[in-house]
Amino acid sequence: MTDRTALIQNLLPPKVRRRTRIGLVAGGLGTYWPQFPGLLPQLQESARYVSQRFEGLDAEVIDAGFISDAQEGVVAAEKLRVADCDLIVLFLTTYLTSSMVLPVAQRSNTPVLVIDLQPTEKMDHANFDTGLWLAYCGQCPVPEVGNVFRRAGIPFRSVSGYLRQDSAWHRIERWITAARVRATLRHARHGLMGHVYPGMLDVSTDLTLLPTTFGSHVEVLEFDDLRQRVEQVTDAEAEARMDLARQVFTLDDTVVTDDFAWGARVSVGLDRLVEDFDLDSLAYYHRGLDGEQHERLGAGMILGASLLTARGIPATGEYELRTTVAQLATQVAGAGGSFTEIQALNFEDDVVEMGHDGPAHLTVSSGQPLLRGLGVYHGKRGWGVSVEFDVRPGPVTLLGLGQDRDGGLAFVASQGVVVPGPLLAIGNTTSRVDFGRDPGEWVDAWSATGIGHHWSLSLGHRAADYQAAASLLGIDFRQV
Repeated sequence: MTDRTALIQNLLPPKVRRRTRIGLVAGGLGTYWPQFPGLLPQLQESARYVSQRFEGLDAEVIDAGFISDAQEGVVAAEKLRVADCDLIVLFLTTYLTSSMVLPVAQRSNTPVLVIDLQPTEKMDHANFDTGLWLAYCGQCPVPEVGNVFRRAGIPFRSVSGYLRQDSAWHRIERWITAARVRATLRHARHGLMGHVYPGMLDVSTDLTLLPTTFGSHVEVLEFDDLRQRVEQVTDAEAEARMDLARQVFTLDDTVVTDDFAWGARVSVGLDRLVEDFDLDSLAYYHRGLDGEQHERLGAGMILGASLLTARGIPATGEYELRTTVAQLATQVAGAGGSFTEIQALNFEDDVVEMGHDGPAHLTVSSGQPLLRGLGVYHGKRGWGVSVEFDVRPGPVTLLGLGQDRDGGLAFVASQGVVVPGPLLAIGNTTSRVDFGRDPGEWVDAWSATGIGHHWSLSLGHRAADYQAAASLLGIDFRQV
């Protein structure tokens, strides 16, 4: 964590959400226990180690214990079904029959990860007998389980390795991150306020799609819901919000005091709106006319929406519900995620310049973000303060939520590197991203995926995490 991120988290405490629930069951074939008396205690010790590792992964672990036959598998399956887990992990400690674990996958209606972690890197062949070998036989049933899962229509995922192998645990942790994304989207409440930006056909989203795909809820809001709360904000509350903003942002000389004060007042009202409706995200847009109240509310959103986004509650303009969902996914994966679109191409430096006006994720900024005063918002009515910064140099991953002709959703990702260089100073969050290829060719490939014209820009190379999340969510994954 950088000092900048720590400061933002101190000033803007992250939203607390339901902990990710990981179900865990270990097992082996009970026929072996009387044949090789030392085997079961060794395998149970491995199972305890795995359970302890999972306890340290910032998740609630429901340990269903060690199973030795099909009957015990059914008991474990019922315990995990009731627990409503976000991911179930089957630890195959030695050979077991697929009949022992199939009920766990069938009855829970929860994605399953199979892991097989032998005790060490290799066997001591000269000194091993059959009982000692069987502790290294967890890989043996993996193809069997994969076959039965396929025949049962259950997606199969596995991680094979040894008990203290860092690379194996890195792959396991990737699935835990994916489960965190699934958990958040399963229980998320997405606010949708105003109306779609006229003519943006790509951002239009069927409101039934998110509940049926992820299980999340879409709360339809009116700008009057915000107006009523903003009207109740006191002068002292608005001044306190301005003081907070001065700690978070550098104020440019272009900032008009009245516009700054209005943005602060709207920010306090936004916080109340989010709290009253228990929102995990908010997408909004209102066109307005001639400075009327709703136009002023829409124009005054940027400060408050950026502060909400920094707290892990993405709040984005242009009614971009799907991109807000993508930002929520990258946020809970620990990678931030700022509202982004293509701005221009630089064919001399081979970079794609991208960013957006309006709300931004402050933790992806390379330095202290700037509040700039704008007399006009391009393409939108109103005026006020906007957020400007360049994205932290280094690896980044784009993630968008595309929608296909049949209505199906897909995660669309691309990895690149933010590189330094000249940027526009127009109240936008801007970055220069090198994708390692001709920027025009990248745009062609990216646009052919079904992505809309907005997405989340997140820190780090995280495509593998997002691919795993797509697997658990049951949606397609595409990478450019």
